Amino acid sequence: MGLPVQNVDQKYTYSDYLTWPEEERWEIIDGDAYNMSPAPLRIHQEILTILTSRFYNFFEGKTCKVYVSPFDVRLPKGDEADEEIDTVVQPDLSVICDPAKLDRWGCKGPPDLVVEILSPGSAGRDMKDKLKLYEKHGVKEYWLVYPYEQVVELFVAGNDTTYRLPDRFKNDETVESSLFPGLEIDLAKVFAGIDPGEA
Repeated sequence: MGLPVQNVDQKYTYSDYLTWPEEERWEIIDGDAYNMSPAPLRIHQEILTILTSRFYNFFEGKTCKVYVSPFDVRLPKGDEADEEIDTVVQPDLSVICDPAKLDRWGCKGPPDLVVEILSPGSAGRDMKDKLKLYEKHGVKEYWLVYPYEQVVELFVAGNDTTYRLPDRFKNDETVESSLFPGLEIDLAKVFAGIDPGEA
């Protein structure tokens, strides 16, 4: 099968996804394909590196595992076969505590916590489509990182899995996870050296 063309009526599944070139990054949300190329900007990667180190240190020796993009998260609607799944995403950072969800291809089912760092090309999707997607599939905690505003929004699922209004943390504050007590990140260190005006 050829590469997908965006904004057409064609719908795709994980079986299509597996035929696309490995050097290209794609996501599929409800059958719609989204090209994630080119590579993220330097600022995005700098923030991701810092967050990854903090998350890894916190979860080292614990049951939960930390994974960084590119890492496939398949989100089935029910008990459909892998090849029929029509949603495959690559969160910037995922925390998965149920080892039964992990296999050689990545994760099947929702991570416990997801972090997305906004990029110019994907900001709308992360703020709207993925927010709804993660909420619907049961991701318990969703961090949205705004590099230029130097802000983190933290969405936490309530008893009915619906996200409460987000807690908003500024660059001089410390993000505190509701899901994992003790997971605290000083944002001054995350955003240090980043020029908010850099394009």
